Amino acid sequence: MEQKAPLSTDPAGLSGAWTMEQVTTVFPSAQRALFQKYHVGGCSSCGFQPTDTLTTVAFNHGLDVNEVIDHIRKSQDMEKDIEITPQETAELLRQGRIKLLDVRSPEEYEIAHVAGSVLVDQALAQEIMQTWSRDTPIVTICHHGMRSLDAAAYLRGHGFLNTKSMRGGIDAWVEQIDSSLPRY
Repeated sequence: MEQKAPLSTDPAGLSGAWTMEQVTTVFPSAQRALFQKYHVGGCSSCGFQPTDTLTTVAFNHGLDVNEVIDHIRKSQDMEKDIEITPQETAELLRQGRIKLLDVRSPEEYEIAHVAGSVLVDQALAQEIMQTWSRDTPIVTICHHGMRSLDAAAYLRGHGFLNTKSMRGGIDAWVEQIDSSLPRY
């Protein structure tokens, strides 16, 4: 008889019996952290279902569930390391020290974008993966900073360890750096 997952939302109660839906609800950074370290959950070949238990996901990927639990617990703090402020981004961009990759839609990019940023399309994504040095300093940007976190974790998971996500996205950029750009 299969054990029912606990209905806990207390982070201290995290266990292998939790469903991935519970895990990602209580630990919002978990999916990015799992992909970045273990290549779990970022694409169709390594994905999981919300109803899968953490034990099942760990087993399916040949991982120790206790190590995975420890990594998820630490992921909240690690996520702070992946973010960069709009001010830091502006300075690095001004110095020409980063590639600023905009991961929004072409329509969003047309409304407002940071000068010097590059809209990522399929061709650029392939070029990055196939030809860019894994040491390239990259900052990703989106509307509010969530899609860019996913993109940064994806890039880090593929060896681009010098990648960060700009906290707050273009919305924060307009508020803190360049108020001449339209907000949407």
